[in-house]
Amino acid sequence: METKRLGRQTVRLAHPPRVVSFANVGGKMEGKGPLSGDFDQLDDDPFFGKDTWEQGESELQRRALQRALDKASLRPEALDLVLSGDLLNQCIGSSFGLREFGIPFYGVYAACSTMGEGLSLAAMQVDSGYVNLSAAVTSSHFCTAERQYRQPIPYGSQRTPTAQWTVTGAGCCILGRTGDGPAVTHIVRGKMVDMGITDAANMGAAMAPAACDTLSVLFRETHTRPADYDLIVTGDLGQLGHDVVLDLMARDGWDLGDRYNDCGLMIYDRENQDMHAGGSGAGCSASVLCGHLLRGMAAGKWRRIVFAPTGALLSPTSTFQGESIPGICHAVVFENQPEI
Repeated sequence: METKRLGRQTVRLAHPPRVVSFANVGGKMEGKGPLSGDFDQLDDDPFFGKDTWEQGESELQRRALQRALDKASLRPEALDLVLSGDLLNQCIGSSFGLREFGIPFYGVYAACSTMGEGLSLAAMQVDSGYVNLSAAVTSSHFCTAERQYRQPIPYGSQRTPTAQWTVTGAGCCILGRTGDGPAVTHIVRGKMVDMGITDAANMGAAMAPAACDTLSVLFRETHTRPADYDLIVTGDLGQLGHDVVLDLMARDGWDLGDRYNDCGLMIYDRENQDMHAGGSGAGCSASVLCGHLLRGMAAGKWRRIVFAPTGALLSPTSTFQGESIPGICHAVVFENQPEI
């Protein structure tokens, strides 16, 4: 398979990097959800043994990376690079969580699509030969997100029906030039799509057009159809965003059918856990990928999947200034038996 730009945004990798190891860590609400059995570690303590929620999120990242290293019997010095991000200002969850490992570090940010961005960059670096082993790590935390983006938790503000619950979780995926795990065969580098949505409590509507744009690019530039994939998963659109994607894609002639799902709908029981529109946060897609999805591929449940996490590129400052919310979506194709 030759390295080839299939179009403006899609890359087919010449030497598809393999998943060497993966791990995820979750909190109390994640442990009550339908994917609880797919977590490597769950902790009911929102502080994760630390003094603040922000320190707890850093601990989430530390545990996820350490667990992934342990599962592959690797030491930190075996990694050539780690790409990590979160939703906190200046990505302190990542930098403080991973500083003790002594691994060359790239901090990345693409809101809730950060895992897609990190995996894309890691895969291209491994494919090019610049690194042999690279890790992508991403996290979010309900309490840190509430403190940064919304009202303080003790305020007890009412959540709108379109609101989503930020996942307290982290995921780590280690890619290498060799291995037995699924391969990353294609990457779609997303572009910003802004449809003028200004409601910060309706992230699904803001991000859905970006997901449609990226998925449409994937199908057009690879000359594939939705039916060519066993599973197509977006990041954290929730119920509203999920429905918007189905509608917009159908209008463009793409029938996603029942092979399409969203991590924000998979991680929680929306009714019994009162999660309104579903889950969100950078740790949502990261923890679902590095647990349920990659475990399913390892078990042979799926041969070829599209992982397309979505992000809302906003901040409290931009919201207060009346800015609209641009969306972004980066897609990564995993295959168990890629064409060589």
